[in-house]
Amino acid sequence: MNAPLPSHAMPAVEPRPVPGAMLEALRARFGERCSTAPAVREQHGRDESPFPVTPPEVVVFCESIEDVSAVLRLADAHAVPVIAYGTGSSLEGHLLAVQGGVSVDVSRMTKIVQLHPEDLTVTVQAGVTREQLNREIRDSGLFFPIDPGANASLGGMAATRASGTNAVRYGTMRENVLGLTVVTATGEVIRTGTRATKSSAGYDLTRLMVGSEGTLGVICEVTLKLHPLPEAVSAAICQFPDVNSAVRATIQMIQMGVPIARCELLDANAVRVVSAHSQLGLREAPMLLMEFHGSPASVQEQAETVQALTADCGGQDFQWATTPEERTRLWTARHKAYFAGMAANPGCRSVTTDTCVPISRLAEIIDVSVLDADASGLPYYIVGHVGDGNFHLAYLVKDGDAAERDIAEALSHRMVQRAIALGGTCTGEHGIGLHKIGFLVEEAGEGAVQMMRTLKRALDPKNILNPGKIFTL
Repeated sequence: MNAPLPSHAMPAVEPRPVPGAMLEALRARFGERCSTAPAVREQHGRDESPFPVTPPEVVVFCESIEDVSAVLRLADAHAVPVIAYGTGSSLEGHLLAVQGGVSVDVSRMTKIVQLHPEDLTVTVQAGVTREQLNREIRDSGLFFPIDPGANASLGGMAATRASGTNAVRYGTMRENVLGLTVVTATGEVIRTGTRATKSSAGYDLTRLMVGSEGTLGVICEVTLKLHPLPEAVSAAICQFPDVNSAVRATIQMIQMGVPIARCELLDANAVRVVSAHSQLGLREAPMLLMEFHGSPASVQEQAETVQALTADCGGQDFQWATTPEERTRLWTARHKAYFAGMAANPGCRSVTTDTCVPISRLAEIIDVSVLDADASGLPYYIVGHVGDGNFHLAYLVKDGDAAERDIAEALSHRMVQRAIALGGTCTGEHGIGLHKIGFLVEEAGEGAVQMMRTLKRALDPKNILNPGKIFTL
């Protein structure tokens, strides 16, 4: 039995070098699309996590399924690690080449393969980003709602089982991926799922791959559910005397069945940094940022219900944002919270933890976590997709300050333990990556993690697909 890693430890393993024969074969096959330039390697050895840069030995820019398959066949022959790379927006160290190897960059795989508006489905290559997809299908009257904040690639979003601000109404990638085209550890191309909305045919390989973080296969194409563009959209902000009041208002909305599309919490610290960064002029107090989708009449009814609920919970300064420009300004500011936090604390890195709990326990875990964070003396802020019980606590630590990093990790660990004790999870949407390997053992138990290892060994016996992530072998 392997002991779980501390949440911020880098795995102590020897890198597996790319043999000269393999490098020559990659250069012969890909030409200028095979790079060993230090700057390119460094770019592909970093993400938005607090881990140090850990570059691969070589980067290959793939443009097709056949390209990815060719890389995997060579990697299998030489037992060399392969790490899939999309846009580099991961927060948990998913992209770091901790055992060396090849980074397979799919960012040039940007084709919309098939659009079936009559079935509300689309198939895209893995490098298509969510913003690109929504631009290209706008004229169909449909949209893809999963919005993790970053303009992430859809292959990466499937690999990490992403969700985001719209999940309370539209679900996560788990509910919106119908099928995949995946290249296996031996270079074989397999297809999972269909365009049908349901199936009872055999093992659900689509759900196995969604959330596997590149450890079971490299996702090359994704078939997605689409949704009709809402006839009417309205956004509102409401500020509260404290975080508890905002969370209680959220709980009441959900328990009453209000079909709110987005419900985002920002604590006073987050409001301060976001308002300064985006020049919003907001009062420094906890805030809910909400959005309503539907017909004009249903949107008005939802909004009136929510306005009354928030008032009962101490909500103040309820303001509407009905024009697209106003809504975009608010949501863009919210999505920049990560960078706004670091801009307000120069020289700091963000150690960000997300957890998710049953909605009825949300106020409890946030209250205790705030007290813990306040006592630490570290700067922090809270944002969260609180409509589905998911929130993020970001601690700002001086870059390179080991003592502050240890404090942040201890705070993170205690928060995760609270979430698990309340029937929740160590991550609602970021995934495990490197950062939460120890937390997965605490949540799932060693028996369940051992079952995951069994699956990994069966599908990737040479451990070449993103090794060292999710768990240790």
